[in-house]
Amino acid sequence: MSKQLDTHSNLRILKEIAELLNEGTEISPLLSGVLQKLLKVTGVTTGWIFLIDKDGRHTVEATEHLPPALSKNDCEPLKKGSCWCMDGYKKGTLTKASNIIECRRIETAIKHKQGETNNIAFHATIPLQLGDEMFGLLNVAAPGKREFSRDELALLESVALQIGSAIKRIRLTKKEQEIALIEERNRLARDLHDSVNQLLFSLSLTARGGVEMTTDTDTKNTFQHIQNLSQEAQTEMRALIWQLKPSGLEKGLVQAIKGYGEMLGLKVDTRLAGVLSLPSQVEETLWRVSQEALNNCKRHSGQKDVSVSILVKRGLVCLTISDNGCGFKYEKEQTLPSLGIEGMQERVESLGGFFTLNSAPTQGTSIVVELPY
Repeated sequence: MSKQLDTHSNLRILKEIAELLNEGTEISPLLSGVLQKLLKVTGVTTGWIFLIDKDGRHTVEATEHLPPALSKNDCEPLKKGSCWCMDGYKKGTLTKASNIIECRRIETAIKHKQGETNNIAFHATIPLQLGDEMFGLLNVAAPGKREFSRDELALLESVALQIGSAIKRIRLTKKEQEIALIEERNRLARDLHDSVNQLLFSLSLTARGGVEMTTDTDTKNTFQHIQNLSQEAQTEMRALIWQLKPSGLEKGLVQAIKGYGEMLGLKVDTRLAGVLSLPSQVEETLWRVSQEALNNCKRHSGQKDVSVSILVKRGLVCLTISDNGCGFKYEKEQTLPSLGIEGMQERVESLGGFFTLNSAPTQGTSIVVELPY
C-alpha cells in the first residue's frame, strides 16, 4: 500500500472485493481473482494465499507477482516446509493481521540463492477465518516495505473476513449439492427397485411357469431362455441399484466394495492399511472406480477371486484391485481398452490423481489408483 488509506478508499475497496466474492462459485479461481483485485486497488505488489486443512496440510491456492525466489519450480519454496506464520496459525497464536519481519521462506531463498527477491524482505500475514472456523492465510508484500500500518492491517483483516465468509459459503453450497445428488440417486434406486426390478421378477416367474406347463420341447426351451435372460437382467438391475445407492457405504468404503463384489458373485479379499477418513469426493471416486473394476472382473477375468488393497498415507490414498484371471495384451502407450476404463482414469485425474492399468495374457489384471486428499 503506497500511502495511508482513508475511510472512503477502504469502503470502496471492500465494496469491490465483496462484489467479486459474491459472484464466485469455485474457491481457487475466486481467490485468484480477489488477490488480483486486492493488489490492484491497494498498491501492494505481491501476494499469496495458503489454504490449510484440519490436519495442518497446506496448499498454495493463489499467487500474484511472486519474486523468482518464491515462484521457482512451480512455487516449491511456498509449497514445502513451514514458516512463522504457518506455525502461529497451527498453534492458534496467529489470530489477527500481523507484520512478519523475519520470513523463513524468504530468508531460506536468499541463503540458498534461489533467485531474486525483488527487494521483498517483509510481508503481512492475515488469517482467513469466520468465527471460530479457520481456512488459511493471506500474505501480502511490496518491495522495500518494512511494515504495514495499523489501518492497513485493519483493512486486510476486513478483506480476509470477507474471503473466509465466501469460502464457507462455497463449501456449504457444494455440500448441499452433494446431499441433493445423493437424494436423487436414492430416489432413482427406489423407483428402479419398485418398478423395473419387480417387473423382471414377475417375468422370471412367468417364464418358469411356462417351462413347467408345456410339454413341447421348443416352447419349453423358449421359456427357459426368457427365464435366463430375465434373471441376468435382474442381476444387472441389482448392480445398477447398488451403484446408485450402495447399501454398505454407510458402513465404510471397504465394506461397500466387499459387499458389491459378493453381490456380483465374486470372492473379494480386502486389505486396509492406515486410517480411512476421506473427503466425500475422494471416497466416491474410489467407490465408483471399484465398482467398474469389479464389474470387469466379473465379465472378463474368468475368475471369482479378487484382491482389493487400500493404503492410506498422510495426504495420499492408494487403491489396488487385481485378479489372477485371463488378462489381455496391453502396453502403457496404448489407448485404454474400453470406455469404462477410460471413465475410471478421467474420474481419478479430475481429482489430481494417477491411474495405472497392468495386464497381460494369463497374468491377470490390476488397476492402481493414487489420489491426494
